[in-house]
Amino acid sequence: MTNNRQLTVLIAGATGSIGRHAVAEALRGGYTVRALVRDRARAARTLPDDVEVVVGDLTRPETLVSAVEKVDAVVLTHGSTTSERDVRDNDYAGVANILRALEGRSVRIALMTAIGVTRPGMPYTQWKLRSERLVKASGNPYTIVRPGWFDHNQADQRRIVMLQGDRRQSGTPADGAIARDQIARVLIDSLRTDAARSKTFELVAEHGSEQDDLAAVFAALRPDSPGSLDADENTVDLPIDDEPEAFGRDLAAVTEAKG
Repeated sequence: MTNNRQLTVLIAGATGSIGRHAVAEALRGGYTVRALVRDRARAARTLPDDVEVVVGDLTRPETLVSAVEKVDAVVLTHGSTTSERDVRDNDYAGVANILRALEGRSVRIALMTAIGVTRPGMPYTQWKLRSERLVKASGNPYTIVRPGWFDHNQADQRRIVMLQGDRRQSGTPADGAIARDQIARVLIDSLRTDAARSKTFELVAEHGSEQDDLAAVFAALRPDSPGSLDADENTVDLPIDDEPEAFGRDLAAVTEAKG
């Protein structure tokens, strides 16, 4: 994607703390922005007037058909608590339902999950990993961003750093921090940067100034191996044969839709 002036981007979680920044970033980039929201009144209070608002619920796939119609890209910024049930029923299900609504049509996808998502023994992060796997299995061009702790960075900590291997797993801000507006910038920048395609990485900020151009930062990353459901150099203990039945159905559906 290089000419973004004619492109329509759907932002899921558009009224959330990352989504609002993603909306603003996409508008600055010249995209036509469509916001998926559950509450039109809240959207009217929080989103700019030049955003197209579509009411839908990520947990109800039948409400998403109009949201994905004729979009060129989808940015998934929705997220919930550390409850396994909430992450399964909202974060994961939202990704599965968006992919189902697309019915195999290819669009660029930017998915936000979390740093430390491969940390063993954490049932809620396993559902985030499953959402990553669905995106990779869908055949859509994608970028998966695993941000550090939101807004725990210091004022002079603005240099954007992308890591791979998911080795920071303390479960505390010591794993890395990043500002919300920078997360949004990386998600939106990934849509128009070919070097971001098929890449999964952890996102943090270090001391220093924010870069004007992130192309070289994206380019330094290793792409995921074709056909793999997991990022290279990640230690993942989720054998496909032992996965929940619901995931198996979703994986089969997105793979079949891909054709």
